[in-house]
Amino acid sequence: MSNCKTLGIGLAGFGTVGSGVWNTIAKNGDLISDRTAKGVSLHITKILVRDPNKTRATTSAVPAEILTTDWHELVNDPSVDIVVELIGGTTDAFEIVASALLAKKPVVTGNKALLAERGVELFAISRKMETPIFFEAAIAGGIPIVKTVQDSFIGNQIHSFTGIINGTSNYILEQMTLRGIDYPTALQEAQDLGYAEADPALDVNGWDAAHKAILLATLAYGFPIDPASIYVTGIEQVRPTDIQFAKSLGYVIKLLAVVRERDGGSVELRVQPSFISQKHILASVNGVFNAVSVNADAAGESLFYGRGAGQGPTASSVVADLVEAARDLAHTARHRGFLPYRETGTLVPIEETSTAYYVRFDVTDRPGVVAEIATVIANHRIGISGTHSPVDSSNPDAEFVDMVFLLHSCPFGKLTAALAEIESLDCVNSQPVVFRIENLG
Repeated sequence: MSNCKTLGIGLAGFGTVGSGVWNTIAKNGDLISDRTAKGVSLHITKILVRDPNKTRATTSAVPAEILTTDWHELVNDPSVDIVVELIGGTTDAFEIVASALLAKKPVVTGNKALLAERGVELFAISRKMETPIFFEAAIAGGIPIVKTVQDSFIGNQIHSFTGIINGTSNYILEQMTLRGIDYPTALQEAQDLGYAEADPALDVNGWDAAHKAILLATLAYGFPIDPASIYVTGIEQVRPTDIQFAKSLGYVIKLLAVVRERDGGSVELRVQPSFISQKHILASVNGVFNAVSVNADAAGESLFYGRGAGQGPTASSVVADLVEAARDLAHTARHRGFLPYRETGTLVPIEETSTAYYVRFDVTDRPGVVAEIATVIANHRIGISGTHSPVDSSNPDAEFVDMVFLLHSCPFGKLTAALAEIESLDCVNSQPVVFRIENLG
């Protein structure tokens, strides 16, 4: 590291986001230096690639001599002061990040799966080596939620995060809502437009949002969270009939991440498709946009909104973290805290979380079905606020029909016990589909 504070960057990964980082630094490098009072100058000195001969989507030429296919060469290069991990996954990415930290080189990453699944190990190394990990790009693309929590809200007790933090699922649900199309059609269109991957599983099954929610919870409450301990469901079972019924009641369906502190300091954390009021501000978050509502004791409620993915927004967050890391190195006073800062914490069991519910059953079309199901629900002391049987005009003689029950708020464990009993009824043909009805105020 030179005395003129020109810092070398090693980019591990040179795909869409990596190219965006190159372009941003090439375009705005002088602006960054000016805005930091000439304190920071960033220079990319090594890039890890799979194929050095591949054509790159960059706005300026990339010198061939800075490309490498060996991550050890990148991490160990003396010209590299900061390592940026953008390859994804949890195996090679872990080795790169761990090795960089052990070499006392700060790390910038957008890899939410890596941090959610192996963050305990990496942050332990980070703490031991007194070398930080920056991960603004891992949660909500271009939305600066990490710095907000770590810096702007540092004097606040955070009561909750409620957010739409997966743009792919949000786009699919929006198209189903606006046009009445089914899930497979909306998913295919999202893939055709590049909003969904060829393998969209992590986006549509809720786990991309869950990884981000885990990071938000760790930021706010400071203890490590095992992904296996949280409740996650995706949007695959949402039907146009669900969306239309939600609309008739004044709701929209969103894939909602909820992180909430409960009495006694335990934390509720879940990701599920949920009914939210059309009047709530999150209901207007459409397309591939993300939004996170933060409720804190001093600041009150704040909303952060923006593009949750894409080359530009994600590269913007990566470069912001690079500048932060460079400032720490340039001024030799590393102020970034290390996560987690508590050894243990308590997650609220999903069975103890309570909301109202929308439950859809696939039942045999015969008299008495509603009474059979309602009797079981009542025996479990769960209140019923309404029932509905959507009519399929395309198949009026169908043997099986949908039957919807709207239920009053109760613990999820009580509901699952009732549903297990209902599934054993001979009139019920498949596992019930459950969506929460959230009261977000």
